[in-house]
Amino acid sequence: MSGILYLVATPIGNLEDITFRAVRILREVDIIAAEDTRHTRKLLAHFEIHTPLIRYDEYTDAAKIIELLLDGKNIACVSDAGLPAISDPGANLVKAAVEKNIQVCPIPGANAALSALICSALDTTKFTFAGFLPKSTKNRKEILTELSTHAETLIFYEAPHRIKKILEEMLEVFGNRKAVIARELTKIHEEFRRADLISLAENLDAPRGEFVIIVEGCTKIENPVEENFLDVYIKLIEGGTDKKAAIREVAQKFNLSRRAVYNAVLDFENNL
Repeated sequence: MSGILYLVATPIGNLEDITFRAVRILREVDIIAAEDTRHTRKLLAHFEIHTPLIRYDEYTDAAKIIELLLDGKNIACVSDAGLPAISDPGANLVKAAVEKNIQVCPIPGANAALSALICSALDTTKFTFAGFLPKSTKNRKEILTELSTHAETLIFYEAPHRIKKILEEMLEVFGNRKAVIARELTKIHEEFRRADLISLAENLDAPRGEFVIIVEGCTKIENPVEENFLDVYIKLIEGGTDKKAAIREVAQKFNLSRRAVYNAVLDFENNL
């Protein structure tokens, strides 16, 4: 008989995030497959776990782990933090195991996305987890534009060196919405900032740590050609406001993306 693949949640910050069951499973399995063995070795040392450790990351062939499972080895897959297979190479291992009819067993625990969501004070009844956005600006804009009409709360992961730029891009595409950034979850310097995209983007200096961004879903259907929309834009232009500033102001007033406003104004001017 083949072994069992356990997906074991590890702490996202505080070592006490781990469950009693997770510690037991990590002790009982034959092998632990870790995204970063150096990182995981510190966790195992803390809980006096001496199970053999092998590396499994995005560059590792899942077939090697599958072969061990088919030989009857029970293996625990862990990520650096939180649930494996969520924005994590463990997802590929799960697919490969299921294809070979290998039993996959979840060992639940801490998760940064849901931990941030429940403390956000935004809607928790419906949400979309988008994970990390692409490195390419063009690809990011495409995904953000696709998500801009979703009514449910949106959840993103982001690194400190990009977060200010990402918030600015969200503001451009989504318009100014309520948003929350959660930093260093369950660690000593855990922090929640609850405001809107404009305030968060303007007041984020030298950020450190890993971030979760929670953004309010679309609260109104975008209808840029309605009379009020055009009236406000025309009045601003007639009052001496330049085009760029007028588009920005209208976008904020109607909670629209500047791109949507610009396209609508362009269509309006072409039809004059």
